[in-house]
Formats: sequence, structure tokens, C-alpha cells
Amino acid sequence: MSCQHLAEAGDAEPATTTECPDCVAVGNRDWVHLRSCLSCGHVGCCDSSVYQHATKHFESSGHPVMRSVEPGESWRWCYVDEEIG
Repeated sequence: MSCQHLAEAGDAEPATTTECPDCVAVGNRDWVHLRSCLSCGHVGCCDSSVYQHATKHFESSGHPVMRSVEPGESWRWCYVDEEIG
């Protein structure tokens, strides 16, 4: 693995696995997939969703790696190096 962020990613548990709290806060229930920050456990919706809360969390926090919290998926993504792991 060439990405140091993926190699050193944390293992914070997702705050939820059933909804995007940021979408719920603005009255939206139409997220596509959920992603969880491995630094702090924040859960946000994916880039296929209208609000793209997972990416917005990276942009505001600088936390580099998220993972899918979708059933059967175990991949991670580094926003900094744009690498999957």
C-alpha cells in the first residue's frame, strides 16, 4: 500500500450505521450510501448523494480516511491521496 494515510488509519467506530445525521438535520432522507470517518466515527453520505456529507466532513476536518459502512463492504478511501484500500 503506497498511501501512508491508509496504512495508519484509525479504527473509530461509526456513530451510526442507519442514517446520515447531517442529512436528517436538514430534512433530507434520500442519501445513497453511508461512509464513516476512521479518525472520529462521523457518518456522512457518499458523493452519489445530493449533499455529499462524507466529503464535506473531510474538507472541514482534514480527517483523511473513511470507510464504507454498507453491509458486505469493507473498503476504505483516502481523500488526500485519492487511493482505495
